Amino acid sequence: MKTGIKKYLFVDRDGTLISEPPQDYQVDSLAKLKIEKGAISAMRAFQGAGFELIMVTNQDGLGTESFPQADFDAPHNMMLEIFASEGVEFKAIHIDVNVEGSDAFTRKPNPGMLMGYLQSGDMDTQNSYVIGDRESDQELARRMGIQPIRYGQFESQEPGLSWDEIVSQILSKPRTATVERKTNETGIAVTVNLDSKASNEISTGIGFFDHMLDQIALHGGFHLNLQAHGDLHIDEHHTVEDCAIALGQAMRQALGNKRSIGRYGFLLAMDESLAQTAIDLSGRPVCEFKDEFTLDAVGGLSTEMVRHFVHTLAVNLAAAIHVDVKGDNHHHMVEGVFKSLGRSLRQAISKNKQSVTSSKGLLE
Repeated sequence: MKTGIKKYLFVDRDGTLISEPPQDYQVDSLAKLKIEKGAISAMRAFQGAGFELIMVTNQDGLGTESFPQADFDAPHNMMLEIFASEGVEFKAIHIDVNVEGSDAFTRKPNPGMLMGYLQSGDMDTQNSYVIGDRESDQELARRMGIQPIRYGQFESQEPGLSWDEIVSQILSKPRTATVERKTNETGIAVTVNLDSKASNEISTGIGFFDHMLDQIALHGGFHLNLQAHGDLHIDEHHTVEDCAIALGQAMRQALGNKRSIGRYGFLLAMDESLAQTAIDLSGRPVCEFKDEFTLDAVGGLSTEMVRHFVHTLAVNLAAAIHVDVKGDNHHHMVEGVFKSLGRSLRQAISKNKQSVTSSKGLLE
């Protein structure tokens, strides 16, 4: 299944968003309508985090003589008005009306009502969820290939989570990604955790390059595990290039749709040298690199490959990166580039309260 960029929250209605309604809907059930504790604030938090809210519910026999449409509409519309008054919008509402016991493809746990999302190719299947209080909701998630979360407790089934616990479980999830790249020239394995400052584990076979990658992660405020094996008996080109490719791809995956990030970042002085790095995680790869290098290499790393590393990282991270470095000591100049790149990334990947740092509403 193709994994896209949209995060969906498929949410059950009865027993999850609202308390289980009486067996027989009556217009006077408006007075009995009860929103589940924490449901409104949870929906607002998920919406702010970039999830599209989709309500999915079975309403057996709706529209029949025993369950008139009007008896359903009054409390349902009131519920929607309450959520809307708090700024919560459900992008779609899917209701199956088959009689109880029907095995129709549209009835939960069958995914018939939701096939459009599965076939569109734009769903982020690793970060989309089905939330409900019944086993049918859990099974629906499994059949869709996304994650199930049980809310509350229904009848004798296992107890589920409160809305506060569900919000914490989903939104506190670390921004992590792993990329493995294998070619005839190199083998690279990269794992990043943008929300961890654990000690880095880096081995490329080029000591100075290891130190520079560590500076990016250290000053970037994220954890990096990068293990590389390359054809260093030829030169360092393939190893450095493929490390930049894998690192850029891993960071891009970990950032997801980039909601709530700083997006931009800036510069650093390194003794007599000055390295200025500006970054924009815009989704549009550009690299401008100006330098005063006069030595061919520093610590086994060619200065040409410093430029190439930054350019390759920009392409695979889908970022605009501008670097301007000057000075007298080439060790300081190169280290200043990597440290300033890390400091720029720290600002750019940091979370803020704004949903998307773009008037367009998305970064891609």
